Amino acid sequence: MLVNGQGRTLYTFVPDAGSKVTCVGACAVTWPPLKISSGRKPAISGGINASLVGSDSDPSGGRVVTYQGWPLYLYRGDHRAGTYNGQGLNSKGGLWYVVPPSDVLVTQHRHMVRLRERLHAHPRTVSTR
Repeated sequence: MLVNGQGRTLYTFVPDAGSKVTCVGACAVTWPPLKISSGRKPAISGGINASLVGSDSDPSGGRVVTYQGWPLYLYRGDHRAGTYNGQGLNSKGGLWYVVPPSDVLVTQHRHMVRLRERLHAHPRTVSTR
C-alpha cells in the first residue's frame, strides 16, 4: 500500500474522482492532504512508477501529492504507522480507500481479507522530504 515517509497509510477520496482536491476545510482536519512545497517533487521508493506520482493544486493553498491523478490524504484515526482504520469509511461526504499493492482501489468489503494479507508485504513510500 502507499505510505508516507513515516509509514502512515495514504488514502484516496472518491469525490475527488481522480482529478482534483475536494476535501477542504473541516474535511481536511480529519483527512489532511499529503502536501508538498511548490517546485518540489515527491520522493518515492518501493518500486513505484515515478510517472504515476505528481501533484495538484490545493484550494486551501499549496500543492497535494497525487498518485495516478488521485490526491493523497492521511487519516487522523490512524494513530501509528501500519494502521489503515480509514479503509472503506464513508466520511466527510464520500468513501475513502487505501491504494493497495495492485494499484487498484479496494471498493468492496469482500476484497479486504486478501488485501489485509498483502498490505504490509511490499509497502511503497511517497514522501515529501
